[in-house]
Amino acid sequence: MRQLIVCLMALWLAACAAQPNPVPPSSSTTASPSAGPVNPANIKRVRPSLPAGYEIADVIGSLSAAGLWGFGSGWSSAPSQCAALADPAATDPGARGYSASGPGGTVYVVVAVPGQGAPDAGLIGDCARWTMTFAHTTGEVTLVEAPHIDGADTVAMTVTTRMVVESGTETDGQAVTAQAYLDGHVALVTLITDPGSPHPPLDSHVVGDLLVSTVAALRG
Repeated sequence: MRQLIVCLMALWLAACAAQPNPVPPSSSTTASPSAGPVNPANIKRVRPSLPAGYEIADVIGSLSAAGLWGFGSGWSSAPSQCAALADPAATDPGARGYSASGPGGTVYVVVAVPGQGAPDAGLIGDCARWTMTFAHTTGEVTLVEAPHIDGADTVAMTVTTRMVVESGTETDGQAVTAQAYLDGHVALVTLITDPGSPHPPLDSHVVGDLLVSTVAALRG
């Protein structure tokens, strides 16, 4: 009996050794076959994905995350190189998209041509946390996990703003922005909320979901 068990174990081990190694998962940087050229006019296909019941308006012309956050022309950042993350398409007058306003905040969905390529690892490393300043307004920006989109480089940020006027009155704001760089364009989704609003804010996950929907629409 002992000899039979030894023989059976030997056969089992030989069979296991003959099995092929498991296939490793695909790299997260591999573009899906559906990734294609961007058509900015397809931004109109995103409109049905905007929050139901919100007031929707067209957005046309130069636009940046910084401007949506409440920072006017001449704002500065520290470190200075982080400014590129908040203003990727400063010189594109042809940016287009939508805004959707409602009790839970205001959502912006925009496609534009960036002034430079996607941020590299060095810039991302330098700008994990950074600050912005404009007149009486300051902002604390933190990079957060961005949605993965095949064939695109993505970056996401949260920002807390504070504006203090001469009378000492303080106005606070919060925003979440996610951007996808693909095929010479940048898709930008921003959610602006008011911490003092009596209404519950939209879930921040709407930003990532809308960015994925926007990229799919632009490639469609």
